[in-house]
Amino acid sequence: MKTKIVLIEDDSTLGLAILEILALNGFDVKWFETGSEAVFYFKENTCDLIISDFMMSIMNGEELFFKLHKQLKQNSIPFIIITGNVDKNLKYKQLENGVNDYITKPFNTKELIFKIRNLLDFKKNILKKLTPDPFSKVTIKLSEKDFITALNEILIKNIKSKIDLNELSKKLFISKSTLDKKIRKHTNKNISQYIREFKLQYAIKLINNGEKNIQFLVVETGFNSFSYFSTSFKSYTGMTAREYIKSLKY
Repeated sequence: MKTKIVLIEDDSTLGLAILEILALNGFDVKWFETGSEAVFYFKENTCDLIISDFMMSIMNGEELFFKLHKQLKQNSIPFIIITGNVDKNLKYKQLENGVNDYITKPFNTKELIFKIRNLLDFKKNILKKLTPDPFSKVTIKLSEKDFITALNEILIKNIKSKIDLNELSKKLFISKSTLDKKIRKHTNKNISQYIREFKLQYAIKLINNGEKNIQFLVVETGFNSFSYFSTSFKSYTGMTAREYIKSLKY
């Protein structure tokens, strides 16, 4: 799939020239002559890199950058400013704003292509680090084991802390909603209920193994408070933790 570039240039002659240069170098280019057209385009579309002229009527390159930055709610799309203004202070201001690169007209074709490729490679490397390898040992491990077993392994390793559901879904490489659906499918419980009962089952195992200190159980199972642990324990077993301990014959 070709790399998608959005070009905003109000000079039709220069815009056509840049369009041809990029196309010859294997890029899929969408060209707009005004910033407002680009803003409308990005309401339902995206791209891999943006190139914009600075001096344009109605909306200049700086205004466009800020508008798209706010609209896209992220800064993951590299943004290059092209301008005939040689004022260094203007250049420094754009870079300070967050623009990724700045090219002064007239520019060399090779310079433009090199800068584009460098930014795209940098973005690719960043995304690669943030995206799980589908063939990693962790993923293979999950594919070989039962979902609940994999889930329980993560829960037991984090038993003393409050489980972050977003982090839990990331470790299982699924969305939070999918995690909830899978748990409901396998256990007929929602995420919160399953985690709470998992912690209580662990507390019961500790008691069965001789633990009698209730405060220790609260800390060891990662409950927020003594009262929440006590209420949850009684709701789950039908008796308080103290009553449960007394019912056992050590």
